[in-house]
Amino acid sequence: MAERGLRTCEFAEAALKHPVGPAPAPLGPPLNAFKFQYFPTLTADSRFLLFTGRPMLSSGEDLFVSRRAADGTFSAPAGIAPTINSSYNEGAGTISGDGKTLVFASCDRPKSVGNCDLYISRRTGNTWSPPQNLGVAVNSPEWDSQPSLSADGRTLYFTSTRRGGQGQEDLYVTTLQPDGAWAPAKNLGTPVNTPGKDMAPFIHASGTTLYYVTDGLVGMGGLDVFRSEAAAGGAWGPPANLGYPLNTFEDEASLFVSSDNQRGFYSRTQMGDEKPAAPGGLPPERGVQLFGFDVPAEVKARETSTYAQGRVFDATTKKPMRADVKIYDVDTDALTQFVTSDPETGEYTAVLNEGHRYAMYAAADKYLLKSLSFDYAGKQQFDPFTLDIYLDPVRAGRSVVLNNLFFDTNQYELEPRSRTELNRLIEFMRQYQDVQIEVSGHTDNVGTDAANLQLSERRAQAVVAYLTAHGVQAARLRAKGYGAARALGPNDTDASRRLNRRIELRIL
Repeated sequence: MAERGLRTCEFAEAALKHPVGPAPAPLGPPLNAFKFQYFPTLTADSRFLLFTGRPMLSSGEDLFVSRRAADGTFSAPAGIAPTINSSYNEGAGTISGDGKTLVFASCDRPKSVGNCDLYISRRTGNTWSPPQNLGVAVNSPEWDSQPSLSADGRTLYFTSTRRGGQGQEDLYVTTLQPDGAWAPAKNLGTPVNTPGKDMAPFIHASGTTLYYVTDGLVGMGGLDVFRSEAAAGGAWGPPANLGYPLNTFEDEASLFVSSDNQRGFYSRTQMGDEKPAAPGGLPPERGVQLFGFDVPAEVKARETSTYAQGRVFDATTKKPMRADVKIYDVDTDALTQFVTSDPETGEYTAVLNEGHRYAMYAAADKYLLKSLSFDYAGKQQFDPFTLDIYLDPVRAGRSVVLNNLFFDTNQYELEPRSRTELNRLIEFMRQYQDVQIEVSGHTDNVGTDAANLQLSERRAQAVVAYLTAHGVQAARLRAKGYGAARALGPNDTDASRRLNRRIELRIL
């Protein structure tokens, strides 16, 4: 114990001499209107702030939301919804990047698993569903709280005092399975969890940086904020203290870093301003405030994120629709995001990380999948963008451009990163067993007509060959080359020629 105290003093002395960035400041009015407010979290577009608050005359906690304006100011907080806030205690909450999935802690509810459990609610349009207990796969007979959702709402980190952990409070993780059930929660293990208190996890929108607080590692004293980076095989690397002035001699908790790595928010325990009523009286009551700060380089998540946002429509009726939007890293064929558009509004939000090349797919039952491509490998411009998507029904004559099939110049061998698109095509053909398709190749007008026709034919054949090699019946497939005969537009710029060089799928 004495050695730990000495190390803490040495760390604090060094940290004070070498501050990391400017000091965080309390958020101004109309926020911090309560005695206690904590666990701030924002949607991926930073338009909505969710936090837990306890009004002055209330003994219970509720969830509040505040809208963020373009100039960075926040509106007066309001209760999230009457279906969520109740006579029970609604504690720490977290929201998915698209603002449509909410998980929060609530205590002493009827039919709960433990004294404090985690509950989930989903938003359709402007309506939040009645909260549902996440069940025994996630909750324990002990205390489960302080949740943090991944950007797509399919991975959940939280704090628990259940038996079998490393210390008093440990961090756990669970994932949403294809059947809609949550997998049994797993302890994050060492080096993240310690023999002390490990609490308040926050998974950055990128999914590669985990922030949390602990008193089990050397710091400024009390609960300090640490950061751990994702390692190979799903493990987490050694935690690093985020230094002073983010950490102080007070208790820090519930850090949130925006998807673009620009702004951070967290809560800090503060002493009240009032003096004791009389000599020897009680010290002032401690309150908890929300703080904000510009994120210094030493605190930023390893990967910066941006987002695609828009609406999904039926291409025929132009009505908004529900669709699955999936994003894959084409260099690894790993699914990195899986969100669903709102069935009432068609709205979706999906997060993309810098340094990666992505394939994005929108699909719905009895509709052609839409294939989109984004290259952020070494890209300097990384701004959010709006993209509306129109889906065509699976019907004879309907076609779609396959934007994630790649060939070297004047070559017809498929590049390895094409396998993401090819594997999605295989899934499509397995889902619609009675569908027959034409795979057509198209070129720009550079070169002779004969050479372009031959190249387009061979590229289409390469796609068909891959599909048949992976179990799709040859009788359901037709390869056809059109050369430059069916251009989508003029061949007068590099960009337009790039659009004309393509592979299409057409329903026969």
